[in-house]
Amino acid sequence: MFSGIDEVDWASMEHAYGPADDVPVLLRGLASADPAERESALDGMYGAVHHQGDVYACTLACIPFLFELVVDPAVQDRGSVVELLTSIGGFDLDEDDEAEIDEDEIEGAANYAMAAAAVTAGAGVFFELIADEDPGVRLAAPLALATLHRHPVRVLALLRERLPVEPDEEVRLALVEAAGRVALRHRPLAGRVADWLTVLVDRVNAPGLRLAALAQLARCSPDALPRDVVPVVSALLRELREAPGGAPEGGRDREDGAPEPDDGAEPAADPAGCPDADAPGGTDSEHVGCTDPDPAGCTEQVAAPTLVGQLRALSAQENAGRGAPWAADLLRTLHVGLDDRVDDRTALLVDQLRSPDRWQRIDAVRMSGGLIRAWRGSYEELVTLVGAQLADPEPRLADAASHVLEELFTLATPAADALAARLAADPAGWVKEWASGPPGLGSTVKALARLGDARAVPALAAALELPEVPHDVGFAVARLGPAAQPLAGALRRRLAGVRLDEGAYDRASPLLAGLTGLRAGEATPEVLRVLRGAPEYRGEWLRTAALRALGSFGPAAREAVPELRAMLRRPGTGAATEAAEALWAVAGDREAVLPVLIEGLGSDQVHDRRAAATALGALGPQAAVAAPRLRGLLAHDELWLRVDAAAALREVTGRAEESAEVLLAAWEKNRHVRVRVAECLARTGPVDPASATAQVLRAELSSVRRHNALDGGYGSHDTYEDEKLLALCRQALRGTGKTGRGSTA
Repeated sequence: MFSGIDEVDWASMEHAYGPADDVPVLLRGLASADPAERESALDGMYGAVHHQGDVYACTLACIPFLFELVVDPAVQDRGSVVELLTSIGGFDLDEDDEAEIDEDEIEGAANYAMAAAAVTAGAGVFFELIADEDPGVRLAAPLALATLHRHPVRVLALLRERLPVEPDEEVRLALVEAAGRVALRHRPLAGRVADWLTVLVDRVNAPGLRLAALAQLARCSPDALPRDVVPVVSALLRELREAPGGAPEGGRDREDGAPEPDDGAEPAADPAGCPDADAPGGTDSEHVGCTDPDPAGCTEQVAAPTLVGQLRALSAQENAGRGAPWAADLLRTLHVGLDDRVDDRTALLVDQLRSPDRWQRIDAVRMSGGLIRAWRGSYEELVTLVGAQLADPEPRLADAASHVLEELFTLATPAADALAARLAADPAGWVKEWASGPPGLGSTVKALARLGDARAVPALAAALELPEVPHDVGFAVARLGPAAQPLAGALRRRLAGVRLDEGAYDRASPLLAGLTGLRAGEATPEVLRVLRGAPEYRGEWLRTAALRALGSFGPAAREAVPELRAMLRRPGTGAATEAAEALWAVAGDREAVLPVLIEGLGSDQVHDRRAAATALGALGPQAAVAAPRLRGLLAHDELWLRVDAAAALREVTGRAEESAEVLLAAWEKNRHVRVRVAECLARTGPVDPASATAQVLRAELSSVRRHNALDGGYGSHDTYEDEKLLALCRQALRGTGKTGRGSTA
């Protein structure tokens, strides 16, 4: 094996972390008899040689040796090597990608193409591996064939031939998944694949296989799904639960889906089946995937200190005790395929959340978060059922539910009582401590505060008494609004005690955010102390937070007027603009503020120009003299500055026509600017029902996809921002926006 490996000039090549002269060691490690060495080698291959999917010259040089490994039956864990080859050779560079390649990316693109060609050229070996004695190899081979082989008709025929004789259930599911991959990569074959999948759904097959066929149908031919797909899938899930070993002991609750009442029994063993590592006499991560409650009966499987090892350990812990650990992946695939069929997806999740199988409910909670995050719909029943999981004694289920509800803001209203009950029952969860960094509020506290529910106040009051205030307490207080007024005294007291040293920003900013949200003008002396004594380190950030607080206090902060006037002496700077904005809110002094803001429009920094434009918009008609300067920014290269200038121009002139084109063009060009545009339209409405602006707003309201939904990523405030956009669109069309800046209701 590895004939010629030492003749390759590895040292002349590089991988993600420098010279590639260590690659031969990694390749030989993949053939080692030592499981830890094999895992470390695999980790090195993914971490350096194929880092984040990249293909280097050394990656290309590895391909022949990787093929040697997969065909040698003496090598263990060959399935992992098949997966590595599939990843290296499976990158598709379509015509759109090729058109966007710049000069710096040409070499990388060429490497991808050469890798695809090299692995595809050897893909015939996967035909033999599909019947290998090693189930791990058989598990990886179907997807390798579907991804890499040049003759998809032959691949599809082999998948169909292999399915009836394959003894391993999980491999059977992989054969079906591979058929879906063939259909996606070779669209002319989609009809043929759909016909076969439909037969698999209709025949008397195992429920897992039928569910896999439905998932792939949804993925590659959604129109071929049965009309009654929700009841069909629900029935299959029931069959999975009722099959022998379908739900582990302790995994079922009452038949109505509600958790059994706590009878005071001792906590269940760790889900991995081994004693808690933190408990007296517990073990560490060496017993990965053990299901024997007696540590002595565990088959020891040492987890290497590698990323691959950690991922395997997490997967083993997650799946331990599950009767059908692959069911969650099948359901996720099904949901992706159902796409915008929000009603069907919601009904399916509602059924899962009523399941007596706790694992199915855990999966449903997580998938509910993904659905609501990406799609608009009516979710009251779904949210209510997610809230019901908060009372479950399984911590992973309750925690998953609280994290989902935390991101829903006002959409979590149907679960408010359940959140309050969990909050009262779990004071230890009010604040989370981390190994590094400041503490943070627990998700249940944040979820309830984001609803504006006063029942979160005791938890926030307790957090304000801790030696180190949680970093997010101020935002929670601000979301509560008037309900959090009893906390103003504690916020002032803690702010007065903040040491104005290099750590001042971290300690003071949560308190300032809370006082800003409460508009607590009585805290002006404490805020002024911070403003005057801000240290050099992060002092600019701290002054910004203090000025925002003073501005939120309005006339109640008159004591700060001399300080604010003094800060105007450096016009054209960000600090002067922020001080002018605060002074306007506190004293309404147009003569002092207007020249500073107009000069701010000419700043060298785009951020400062945007701030000046926004502040001018707050002056409204009293800043009409700035209109020519604002018009001059409507053609600026920076999109966000164009938007801020257009919004300010609309507010200072009262005329919509000259800014409408800029705002609508930005709306179409960058979806993330839509909330900013809608805020302007809502404040200056009503929008003419016959205008192009009204058409754009109505189109947004009719869309089922959230405006900021991303494939493969999301932000914690995405749902909040999209719901805010919808409220602003309705407000702009109704013409009820002239009630003050910042209103979205």
